[in-house]
Amino acid sequence: MKQQAKPFVKWAGGKAQILDEIRAKYPTDFGGRVNKYAEPFVGGGAVLFDVLNRFDLSAVYISDVNRELITTYKTARDSVDTLISILDEIEREYLPSDDDIRKKIYYAKRERFNHLKAKNDETPEVAALFVFLNRTCFNGLYRVNAKGGYNVPQGSYKNPCICDEDNLRAVSEKLRGVEIVHGDYKLARDFIDERTFAYFDPPYRPLTATASFTTYAPDGFGDKEQTDLARFIDEMSERGAWVVASNSDPKNTDENDDFFDKLYAKHAVLRIEANRAINSVGNGRGRVSELLIARA
Repeated sequence: MKQQAKPFVKWAGGKAQILDEIRAKYPTDFGGRVNKYAEPFVGGGAVLFDVLNRFDLSAVYISDVNRELITTYKTARDSVDTLISILDEIEREYLPSDDDIRKKIYYAKRERFNHLKAKNDETPEVAALFVFLNRTCFNGLYRVNAKGGYNVPQGSYKNPCICDEDNLRAVSEKLRGVEIVHGDYKLARDFIDERTFAYFDPPYRPLTATASFTTYAPDGFGDKEQTDLARFIDEMSERGAWVVASNSDPKNTDENDDFFDKLYAKHAVLRIEANRAINSVGNGRGRVSELLIARA
């Protein structure tokens, strides 16, 4: 039996812990009449890999505005041997080193990543640096400053898995034939039709004014963008696509905040529990409600 592929990068707000709830909203005829899948905010890809492991589909489309993330997905698909070779070399340098040397390596790799990022480089080196930083940074975050520079500090992992060769090869196999696009979710318009299951996992709306959700790109994703996305989801649903979306639940902090209930009035707005950080400090974690927006 072939190895199941699993997410090969960590991502803030990853869906592994609520996958059962999302899976319950897959179309009942998935793999039959509904035989296409689209995920326009792919992130860590927990739902993507669950779908790829379970179903044999005619077409799959993923995208994200994060160029380096998409470069990493494309490299895993098209140049996995090169990716593994670079990561193995980094792992052999990093893991045996003491804390001081590890720190120097981390920040040197981060500086190199930002140098390449500024040039919109899309080589396997960028992908390998992306994976290395993701596996060794603080909490697996991806955050950029106003100039677009990756600025997450080093984490304190004793034995991080930098080069998971077996999973990378499984990922590469599953991604064969998948259309991988760098860009806005609206680019999926030409792909999504009445035979498509589309899952949308945008940057979450902050629960409080002081909650600084991970900034994936300098432009941000505010209430206007959330509203525009809801209109797009309505359009895709009217086209006949089976649509599911995730977001934060404003009622965690303000029971009178009906922002998403009104925005998605044409859909079923379900509340599920998840263990999330609810503010910027490390101990601000707990069971919070999240939204799963599905067909009414």
